[in-house]
Amino acid sequence: MNINLTLFGQAIAFGIFIWFCYKFVWPPLMKAIEDRQKQIADGLAAAERGKQDLVVAEKRVGDELERAKRQATEIVAQSERRAAAVVEEAKNAARAEADRIVAGAKAELDQEVQRVKAQLRQQVSVLAVAGAEKILKREVDQKAHADILGGLAGQL
Repeated sequence: MNINLTLFGQAIAFGIFIWFCYKFVWPPLMKAIEDRQKQIADGLAAAERGKQDLVVAEKRVGDELERAKRQATEIVAQSERRAAAVVEEAKNAARAEADRIVAGAKAELDQEVQRVKAQLRQQVSVLAVAGAEKILKREVDQKAHADILGGLAGQL
């Protein structure tokens, strides 16, 4: 008889234990499991969104990189055009400077030629007067000398 009473007591104790677990232990465990499942699902969803965001970001980076390359190419072309323009401006400035220097040198040369011609005229007139004096064996007066020099200078 002790086995039946013991078995019956154990069954009642087990029933109370099941009721206690169902009432007080099971809900927090289920809540913890559901919370954990929700966290895992949220984590997987976030990972999927992260993959999609990564694909979008990679596409955006590729587009931005392509735009930057086009912009760099444009800047290089622009700088090459500017460099060519600067070189052309420098050539034009050098030509203008060379022309100015040549014109200045020609003007200076013309002035020097005129000065040398004037000196030669004067020397020729002096020599002519000296020759005329020797021929005439007399000295020409100062006024006559100036007139002769003026006339010879005009003829030369």
